[in-house]
Amino acid sequence: MTHLAPQLLAADIGLAAYITVMMLISMAVAFAVANIVLSLIIGPRRTGQVKAMTYESGMEPVGTARKRFNVRFYIIAMTFLLFDVEVIFLYPWAVTYANIDPSSAYQPVFLGRVLFFMLTTVVAYLYGYRKGVFRFD
Repeated sequence: MTHLAPQLLAADIGLAAYITVMMLISMAVAFAVANIVLSLIIGPRRTGQVKAMTYESGMEPVGTARKRFNVRFYIIAMTFLLFDVEVIFLYPWAVTYANIDPSSAYQPVFLGRVLFFMLTTVVAYLYGYRKGVFRFD
């Protein structure tokens, strides 16, 4: 049994590292539950015809909700999401790239990968621009 003691000690240290994460998650859950419960307890309970109406930025709702939009709106939204995802992938790359030794053989490989990634994004943007996706005529 004595040969298991170092492994159990290492496991205890490993679990201790997650205590702060568990505290943060429990605080977030407690905050969410407290907001919901307190709003139910002390929130207003008025009902009526005006409260039941659809709210559209203070204006009276006019027309149907089944209005057709041009597909270009959706394409621009997808392009926006593409650039957001690109930024999400660039952050970990930048942190890793800053920690690579300048004389290392990995530095040009890391730089080449991100330049290829950005080049494909720019090519896709230029393709959409040439096809007229971003024109609202």
